[in-house]
Amino acid sequence: MRSAFLPGPASVVSLTASFGKKPGIFCCLLLISCFSFGQIDNSQPYPPEKIVGAGLKVSIPDSTLPPHLTLSKDQIKKRQFLIGVINIVGYGGSLIILNNTWYKNYPHTSFHTFNDSKEWLQVDKFGHAWTAYNAGRASAAMWQWAGLKEEKSALIGGVSGAVYLTVIEFLDAHSSQWGWSWSDIGANIFGSGFFISQELLWKQQRIQYKFSFHHKNYGEPVLNRRADDLFGKVWYERMLKDYNAQTYWLSANLKSFFHQSSFPAWLNVSFGYGADGMFGGFDNKWVVGNPGFPIDRTNIPRKRQFYISPDVDFTKIRTNKKWLHTVFFCLNAFKCPAPTLMIDSKGKLKGYAMYF
Repeated sequence: MRSAFLPGPASVVSLTASFGKKPGIFCCLLLISCFSFGQIDNSQPYPPEKIVGAGLKVSIPDSTLPPHLTLSKDQIKKRQFLIGVINIVGYGGSLIILNNTWYKNYPHTSFHTFNDSKEWLQVDKFGHAWTAYNAGRASAAMWQWAGLKEEKSALIGGVSGAVYLTVIEFLDAHSSQWGWSWSDIGANIFGSGFFISQELLWKQQRIQYKFSFHHKNYGEPVLNRRADDLFGKVWYERMLKDYNAQTYWLSANLKSFFHQSSFPAWLNVSFGYGADGMFGGFDNKWVVGNPGFPIDRTNIPRKRQFYISPDVDFTKIRTNKKWLHTVFFCLNAFKCPAPTLMIDSKGKLKGYAMYF
């Protein structure tokens, strides 16, 4: 996940100058999600009328109706103008800031590719897909708030996230430090497509794409120093860079698939992917000091890890408070801590009383 980065107000985007491009992806995504103005719940049928007296129907206001059915043309026009400005300023401004604070520090080259598909056991690619998915989810919520129909807002939101990440890939392709990565592009397309396809098929996200992280101590001084050099020392840098401590989840809502069941509406089951034992992108060899002392820790196995755990779909928790809708919308990008089973690629099975 070398170069993915999401737009946001300049004050937040500028943080990437100190954190690097990778961390900026998550900081700005969370901020964009908070601009979603509340999530519209399309999982329940609309009840626009009420039976009173001897079968008389009267219309009543209903907060579950989507904005395009409740807003006036003038309100829709104003909201769409506002969201358009936010997108233009956010996307355009962040690209300018990113170029000035990052790419200009490295020599420019002609367009070239770089094959990083085998780096970090593909955990970074899961991060690209997670970013594209949640960027589309947040952008679509903004456009739906602005009065676009669900299908149109899903297409615009989902595609805009993938297009933005593709523009950044072009910047990579003209930088000597990186290059155009087809695996990054594939991950971005998957994340956006995963969001769009569910909206078009079900008009809701029955399977959420989520993220979790735990701080990791590597046990040996030499490994902890290597982790500090690679992933940073403070918690937020570790959260955003330490691929050994990240887990990406597909979290399926049971009630959405089994409508007649007695499952609680908020109950999900999640399947996660992560990895461990990685102290370099491709292998566990590095050099320290000057003129350079080589360290070879290929004795540490690089392992894929697979998880299963219960989860919560926060958007299925009913509330009349708009600010809670927004909070729940943001929380749904992250896996809820819960008991978890893990099996790794070496066949080791492990249980956790609580895992995040």
